[in-house]
Amino acid sequence: MRKLEGKVAVITAATSGMALATAKLFVKEGAYVFITGRRPGKLDEAVRVIGNNVTGVQGDAANLGDLDRLYETVRREKAKVDVLFASAGRGEFAKIGEVTEKHFDDIFDLNVRGTLFTVQKALPLFSNGGSMIMNGSISTIKGFPSFGVYGASKAAVRSFARTWLMDLKDRKIRVNVLSPGTIDTPVLDPVGPEAKEYFKTLIPRGEMGRPEEIATVALFLASSDSSFVNGVELFVDGGSAQI
Repeated sequence: MRKLEGKVAVITAATSGMALATAKLFVKEGAYVFITGRRPGKLDEAVRVIGNNVTGVQGDAANLGDLDRLYETVRREKAKVDVLFASAGRGEFAKIGEVTEKHFDDIFDLNVRGTLFTVQKALPLFSNGGSMIMNGSISTIKGFPSFGVYGASKAAVRSFARTWLMDLKDRKIRVNVLSPGTIDTPVLDPVGPEAKEYFKTLIPRGEMGRPEEIATVALFLASSDSSFVNGVELFVDGGSAQI
C-alpha cells in the first residue's frame, strides 16, 4: 500500500528543488498533487517532469487572488485537500543597517503573510485528520550574518504551527514545520563553487543535503507514519543546527 494512496496534496512553489522533489515523491506514493509556480514556463516543465496525477496552477503565494484561484481549481477538480506543503518562500541578505522597507516587505509578504493565507484559504477544503507542513529554516535557531529578516520570518512560521495546532485540534489536523539546512538546489547556483565548498564545512557529514532528502521527510510528515507528530519543528540539516 502506497503511503498517500487516494490523498490530494497541494504544494506551493514546486517548480524546482525541494518542493518539486516532494511533489514527485507524493505522486509516486499515490497522491494527486496540485503545484504552483510564478513562471508559466517553469510550471509547465515541472508538470511534465512529474508526469501524471498533477495539476499546475500559475500563481504567487503572496497574492491572495492567486490563492483563491488555486483553491477554486482544487475544489472543482478534487473537492478536498488532505496534505498541504506551504513551501513558497524567499530570502535575501542585508545587514541591519542596510535593511529597507522593501526588503522587509518582500520577505514577510511571502514567508509570513503568504503562508498564513495559504493555510487559511485551504481550510474549507481540508480533510479532518489531514496534515499541514510549512517550510521553515534552521535560521529560526541559528544566527546567520545579514540574514536577520529572513530568520525572523521563519520564526514567525514556527510560531504559527504552535498556535494553529490548537486552533485545529477539534478537526485533528496536524501542523508541523520542516526546517531544511543547506540543500543543493538551483537557488544556490549563483553563489558559486567556493561558497558551496564553505557551506559543506558547516555540515558534520561534509556535504550538503539533496532535495530528495527533504522529500522523504515531507512524506513522513504527510503520511500516517507521523500520526503522533504535531507542532514540531523538524530539522533536516545533517546536524548543522545542533552544533
